[in-house]
Amino acid sequence: MKMNLFVRSLLIGGVCVASVACGSKKSAEVAEQPAEVVKPTVTTAVVNIQDVDMQSVFMGNVEGYAVNNITPQQPRRITRVLVDVGDRVSAGQKVAELDNSSLAQAKAQYENAKASFERSDELYKFGGESKAAWESIKTQYEVAKLTYENLLENTTLVSPISGVITARNYDNGDMVGGQPIFVVQQISPAKVIINVSENLYSYLKKGMPVSIELDALPEQTFEGKIHRITPSIDAATHTFPVEIIIPNGKEQIKPGMYARVTMKYGTRPNVVVPDRAVVKMLGSGDRFIYVYKADGTVSYQKVELGRRMQDKYEILSGIADGDEVVVTGQAALKDGMAVERAN
Repeated sequence: MKMNLFVRSLLIGGVCVASVACGSKKSAEVAEQPAEVVKPTVTTAVVNIQDVDMQSVFMGNVEGYAVNNITPQQPRRITRVLVDVGDRVSAGQKVAELDNSSLAQAKAQYENAKASFERSDELYKFGGESKAAWESIKTQYEVAKLTYENLLENTTLVSPISGVITARNYDNGDMVGGQPIFVVQQISPAKVIINVSENLYSYLKKGMPVSIELDALPEQTFEGKIHRITPSIDAATHTFPVEIIIPNGKEQIKPGMYARVTMKYGTRPNVVVPDRAVVKMLGSGDRFIYVYKADGTVSYQKVELGRRMQDKYEILSGIADGDEVVVTGQAALKDGMAVERAN
């Protein structure tokens, strides 16, 4: 009986050992099998060369087409100011009256000198006056005339142009000093002066149309034209001034407004990609795009961006015509990684 129990125990132990061995063998076989690699899923788009507008944006301030500082030639006291800031004036309109106390004396001297010269001139014609005396009287007359005309011009001041008074620096009774009494600007048309990079000099022509946007008048675009191109380039900044004329019939454009001038000067063929394809490298200003290859992998390509056009970018270098680029799913990608293309 005891012998049977002993034999039974040996048999059960052998079975257990065999079971453990089998289980270990199966576990090892499972461990030896490689885990299935999950490929990132991406969507792609084929890109092509397109004609891209060559354009640049420049900043400037609106100015009057013509600007005049109204002031007398000599310091004078103001008797009456006739206009104020914001008033419209016409060419030749009286804008201020100055002290005329010396005008009456100058006028009397001018009239006396004129009468003396007329008498001397008649005598000189018939030989009754020497040439030296005639020339002396003539000089006195001319000096008196210039003095009177100068005082007359600087006693009643007029606007030399039609426009708007944009500055007034004195009141009635003030003595005119170093500043002009008024500044008047012709604002129809208006103008903007911008500084353009020298590499664009050959592209610009007088009369070329441009578009202007103003911060003070949002959601409006104004059309202008190049009026003057300075024929020399600043050696320090490598730029040259360009004057833009803007029609301003409604006079809603005012001097001092901040303007953005967009110039288009032709087209150039370059690859255009969806903006979603462009990824910024962290910690730098570099941009790159993943290109999908025929073997199912993606290649990292550093690119140089050109213009942004709504939801697209012009690519100056780094991508070729017909490349298939990744537009979604870039966050999980690395250079040379195999991917699953959703599209």
